[in-house]
Amino acid sequence: MRLDQNEADRAFRHEVRRFCEQNVPDALRERVRSGMRATPDGFRQWQNILFRQGWGAPTWPREHGGTGWSPVQIHIFEQETAAADAPPQFHQGLELIGPIIFTYGTAEQKARYLPRILSGEDWWCQGYSEPQAGSDLAGLRTRAVRDGDHYVVTGQKLWTSYAHAANRMFCLVRTSDETRKQDGISLLLMDMDAPGITVRPFHTLDEQSHVTEVFLDAVRVPASQLLGEEGRGWSYGKVLLDRERALTATLGVRLARQLEQVKELARKTPDAGSSLYQNPGFRSKLAQLEIEVQAIEQMGLRMLADNVAGVDTGPRGSMLKLRWSELLQRATELWVETLGYDGTRFASAGGAPGTVPMEQSGPMTAYLHSRVTSIYGGSNEIQRNIIARRALGL
Repeated sequence: MRLDQNEADRAFRHEVRRFCEQNVPDALRERVRSGMRATPDGFRQWQNILFRQGWGAPTWPREHGGTGWSPVQIHIFEQETAAADAPPQFHQGLELIGPIIFTYGTAEQKARYLPRILSGEDWWCQGYSEPQAGSDLAGLRTRAVRDGDHYVVTGQKLWTSYAHAANRMFCLVRTSDETRKQDGISLLLMDMDAPGITVRPFHTLDEQSHVTEVFLDAVRVPASQLLGEEGRGWSYGKVLLDRERALTATLGVRLARQLEQVKELARKTPDAGSSLYQNPGFRSKLAQLEIEVQAIEQMGLRMLADNVAGVDTGPRGSMLKLRWSELLQRATELWVETLGYDGTRFASAGGAPGTVPMEQSGPMTAYLHSRVTSIYGGSNEIQRNIIARRALGL
């Protein structure tokens, strides 16, 4: 698929570019440009800005409040927002549970949840992994027992991203014991202020608090917040994980933007009487990365077109997720290498906000956070198993 082949697409690109120039907040732009992730408040702010423009859900159909954009328009939108150093939209509500709600949810659930996802009022977290059920998600133990008009939920979730900032959680729970462990799992929509929920954030390698553990102590969840059919949660959960992996279809453009920033920095970095950008070894590594990023961007564009057309993409989401995680780690490593000794100031300052300029601490933060991308959403080892089984029949 080729971009900008007609006047309408070129006009759309100009519209998005002008919108970004006028509407991306400077503080948010500075943070993203440095390599730092947006804060929850920053993500909410950007989502609400897009919502007021009518662009809150680029991949959703119009009947559910989305844009109804073509794959080309979605890709142009991602290119221009990345070039403007706007953050990606936070995906838990928008790209994971939102489409499951409008596909399998009741009319009441759609009316209650979808508008608040679009506006950014609701922040969703994903209650999947547990201490004994990570990549082997079917081994989850959190149990929901039906009690009249409620489910009583008891158990623990782990590595739950931003649960401390969320007011909603979509949660996989075991509602019955079956011979096949994938059966008997259901998907509940939970309010995070319900009695019995305790959230404990903890620091990760990048010295940030992105993830949490969530304790569920006899939490009463209305039966009306069961999504779809009881016992079908594993099927819905697989769809969610496929969508999460397929999100990398648009992330190639952000990898390309990071490499542009690496080039800008290299041109300013002295090296043997010239700049680092003139160093043949550095140029070789950069060129190889650029080639591979272009390839994954094109693969993502093809997959995006198939997704919008309703074509089964098979294991390509796993392929993209695996390849993107490896390229992201290499790109952020090169970014830190370009900083040289300045990149080590992150560690010496303990990553404390305000003690090191963001343009120096941001790349190291991005590099450290990138280490998790080959683990979350199913580790890269799991992705290889999926590819072997679904693509090669092994």
